[in-house]
Amino acid sequence: MPTLLLRLAGPMQSWGTTSRFDERDSQLEPSKSGVLGLVCAALGRDRAEPIEDLARLCMGVRVDREGLLMRDYQTATGVMTAAGKVDLGRTVVSPRYYLADAAFLVGLDGHDRNLLALIQSALRTPVWPLALGRKAFPPGAPVWLTDGLCDADLRDALLVAPRIAEPRFEHREAPLRLILEHAEHGSVRLDQPIAPFAERRFGPRHVATEVVHVPV
Repeated sequence: MPTLLLRLAGPMQSWGTTSRFDERDSQLEPSKSGVLGLVCAALGRDRAEPIEDLARLCMGVRVDREGLLMRDYQTATGVMTAAGKVDLGRTVVSPRYYLADAAFLVGLDGHDRNLLALIQSALRTPVWPLALGRKAFPPGAPVWLTDGLCDADLRDALLVAPRIAEPRFEHREAPLRLILEHAEHGSVRLDQPIAPFAERRFGPRHVATEVVHVPV
């Protein structure tokens, strides 16, 4: 089964899945909804267009450099209240979480090699600007990899690929986290798109985490 590898590295990233009201969270690794949103931007696919073909792809993440979880305070207006109404006259302090200096090798696999080849081409010449979870966070290096499209299953592709970033000094001897999507086992993430992004509807998926050794 073919796999497409992507490099997600930059000064700042944010992959929220449970944000509510004025607080914006971030997971410690990319969310599937965020990665597919980046792919849609590369393809020039509108938020109202169907994404069933992309949602069927299976995703895995190898954490080549753990990010530092940071918190920023911003002010926001027009925040939705607990009653479900937007209060345009209300200004609140909005805590925003993000990852600093993280680097992830992300894999997408599926039976349709033509779709993966189309994504690879779009990542090289994206229709719209790419971002690492939020529009303000552009990639620090090209997302596409020269040998990103390979004929290997998801786990094998993530294991044999060279590291995309040097580890921090304190992590130089530590193994890497590998997070793979699983059909029915593992922890639950609420980041599986089940409708066009304009509808903001996401379902659960399972992910299994292990540690692996990849030479620097």
